[in-house]
Formats: sequence, C-alpha cells, structure tokens
Amino acid sequence: MTRSAVHRTGPTGAGPLFVLVASVLWGTTGTAATFAPAVGPLAIGAVAMGLGGLLQALAAAPRIARETSALRAQRGVVGLGALAVGAYPLAFYSSMHLAGVAAGTVVSIGSAPLASAVIERVVDGRRLTRRWTVGATAGLSGTALLCAAEATAAHSGPGAHSAGSTVLGVGLGLVAGFTYALYSWAAHRLISRGLTSGAAMGAVFGLGGLLLVPVLLATGAPLLASWTNTAVGAYMALVPMFLGYVLFGWGLAHVPASTATTLSLLEPAVAAVLAVLVVGERLPLLGWAGIALVVGCLAVLTVPTRSAPKPGATVPGPGDGAGADAARSERAPVL
Repeated sequence: MTRSAVHRTGPTGAGPLFVLVASVLWGTTGTAATFAPAVGPLAIGAVAMGLGGLLQALAAAPRIARETSALRAQRGVVGLGALAVGAYPLAFYSSMHLAGVAAGTVVSIGSAPLASAVIERVVDGRRLTRRWTVGATAGLSGTALLCAAEATAAHSGPGAHSAGSTVLGVGLGLVAGFTYALYSWAAHRLISRGLTSGAAMGAVFGLGGLLLVPVLLATGAPLLASWTNTAVGAYMALVPMFLGYVLFGWGLAHVPASTATTLSLLEPAVAAVLAVLVVGERLPLLGWAGIALVVGCLAVLTVPTRSAPKPGATVPGPGDGAGADAARSERAPVL
C-alpha cells in the first residue's frame, strides 16, 4: 500500500536527537578504554561491537523473525552491512592505538560524512544541498582543529607516536570512516525499503557481531584478567554499542545516512571534553575553537526547516512506522 506524505526535516520525529545522544555515548569509549590499558585495540573493538551487535540481534529477534522474508530479499545489503560492521571496530580502535586517540578518532569519524555523501551520490543519486555542505564544512573544519590541537599536545610529551605508525593509523582511520559510512548506508537502505529499524539493525549488527566472535576469542583473554577490565568490556558492549546503535537505528529511520554521520561529528568533541574532565588532559584554545565549530555544524543540521505540505500530502499519524518515515527520507534530498 502506498500513500503520499511529506518528509519531516530537522528535529521533527526526534531523528537527529537520537543520533546526537548516540554520538555522546560513543564519545565515552576512549575515556572508558583508558581504565583497561592492558586490553588491546582488537579485543576492545571485538567485545564492544561483537557483543553489542549480538545483543542487538537478541533484542530484535521477534522482529527479525517476522521480517525474515524481507531480509532475505535484501540479503546483499544485509551482508554488505555486516561485513562493514565486522571491519569497522578493528580498524577504528587500531587507528587510535597507532596514531593516537585524537588523530584516530578525528580521521575515522571525520571522513565518514564525506564517504556517506559519495555512497549516496553514486548509489542512490542523492543530491547534496547547500545546508548539508555548510554544516559538513563547519564540522570537518572543527574536527581538524581539534585534531591539530590534541596532536600538538600529544607529540610534545613522552607518548609521541612514530611517523610510520601515524601514517598506518591514519590509513586505518580512513578504512574505519568508509566502513562506518557503509553500514550506516546499508541500515538506512533496509529501513527505507520497509523494514523496521530493530530488524534492520539487529540483522546487520548481529551478523557483524558473529564475524567478530573469533577475534574476541583470540584476543579477549585480558578482558578476564581483572574485574576492571571486565567492567570496561561490559560497559563498551552494553552502553555505547548496544544502546548507542539502537538509538542510531531509530535516527536512521528519520534522516539520511550522510546527515547521521555528519551529526556524529559530535563524538570526537565529547571525547575531547571527557579527556579534559575525567582523564586530566589539557585542551589548547585551538581545540575549544574546533569544538565550537562542531557545535555550529550541529546547529545548522538540526534547526528545523518549515515547508508547506504539497497538495494531497498526508501528515503521518501516531501509527506510522519507521519504514514509512525512512521511505519519505529516501525521496528527500540530504539536509
């Protein structure tokens, strides 16, 4: 059954808010990992995304069962998204380990909006509007300033990284950014084709979590070496990854993947602030200027725009599901 409806932009439907809350949760992972320094990046990534993905699949099992036929019809998209989910945490946490938390986070998260825009342009033919361009430019400029400020502070101390490890870390950060954009696009594509966000995210992240189980078994012994390490692993899986990606899936039901990945530029800003408040790091003035630009980016992308409904348009009622919201999003241009 089809019906015409207007696409809700801005914070209407709480889509951007869900993504922003998820980004805040993701921004805590770097600080949380400092409490388990003996746990390697592969183990951290595998326990966070692996267990978090399996928990998503378990929580969404009834919806996945009801929508199995629809998922089978989109098995190519599901498989592509699952591969990206499996690769992302390994690249992301290794990037931070090799290049430093600042550079790794900024390259990984900062490159994702551009990768999302390219994927949506090439695959979906989606045009990029002036609003998205202005917001993305401000956000990327802010993350670059933040990275420069933190990298300068880091390289002036004893924990400096070699040029070779930095280059490799940046390369892995680009891989992380691309895979993040890819599984965000895959989830949005599934939702836009009628699946609920729970079934789409549960299937993609559940399969991705299964791919990470061998990595966890091979590298995860330090997670059981102390209660602190175990608590850090449990927190990473339950809060930033499980709860965070549930919220992210709800957000993808209302906004395109390129907008969602741009909103997630809040993550490195939150990580920097927590490093100052909790870990005791110092952030130069240039870094605070970068955070201000990121906040400006979020303001540009989340301020609502009002548009009059077209003749015959139907305003969605309380019974409309996530698939209907996403279908409207798929037809609309990027914010």
